[in-house]
Amino acid sequence: MLDGVSLDHLRTFVAAADQGSFSAAGRALGRAQSVVSQSIANLEAQLGVSLFERVGRYPQLTPHGANLLGDARRIVNDAEGLKAKAQSFSAGLEPELSIVVDVMFPQGCLTDALAGFKKRFASTPLRLHVEALGAVAQMVLDGRCGLGITGTLPFAPPGVATERLFSEKMVTVVAPGSPLASSKGPVTLREVLDETQLVLSDRSSRTDGIDYGVQGKNIWRLADLGAKHAFLRAGLGWGHMPHWMVADDLASGRLLSIELEGPSAGLMPFQAIYSTDQLPGPAGRWLLGQFSNTRSG
Repeated sequence: MLDGVSLDHLRTFVAAADQGSFSAAGRALGRAQSVVSQSIANLEAQLGVSLFERVGRYPQLTPHGANLLGDARRIVNDAEGLKAKAQSFSAGLEPELSIVVDVMFPQGCLTDALAGFKKRFASTPLRLHVEALGAVAQMVLDGRCGLGITGTLPFAPPGVATERLFSEKMVTVVAPGSPLASSKGPVTLREVLDETQLVLSDRSSRTDGIDYGVQGKNIWRLADLGAKHAFLRAGLGWGHMPHWMVADDLASGRLLSIELEGPSAGLMPFQAIYSTDQLPGPAGRWLLGQFSNTRSG
């Protein structure tokens, strides 16, 4: 007779299997071990099969238990998804989350956070844009995106609110064959002026006439970070890059890190921006939390 099988029974069964013991499952669920043991026993009675072999220090799944675990996990996950979806409706879940992310934003952090977003907000469509400098803020101000993540734009324009997330390491790099690579100690301004600096350009007009991190005289402006990365590895100049993007190049020797005299590339602070009259909804707020949690973890 299965009428007595509850979601709580199944949740306890999954926790016991995942945690490896009834006591660990109890800690995970905030319950006493005896309550977990009784819940498992009740479930076994309802199903008419043994789920665990209670021999030795830790209970082991029986063949029947192992076979039923996937079904139990699916039912629990579906129920949690149903509950989350219902709660999001009452909380005013966005019909679509449109977000623009700075091109310098760590790709791993973005991917991990959006993987979690897909599970939690499976029915919420996502529209993702990748831009640089003022183009991020412009898309928020134009209403094309409800949420922006910017790093290369140090000052937010009027009309948007900001929320600090985290900082990412920046490095100045050159190819091994560059004259700057052979410099002993910090590279001087005179040496920099003789070499081409590769600079990321703004695809909006918001930063016209403003240069960030430009220290050279011979400047190549590129609207694509991938192209800048490729040109750096080809030895076409020097430039500032996010560490996450060139870490493998530095480890393999395809690029070398150099230190400049004066202010260095240092850290790039990332911040969320959104219109002051349109705050992030439940999905956007959750995603911002994931960005911070993923990076800090």
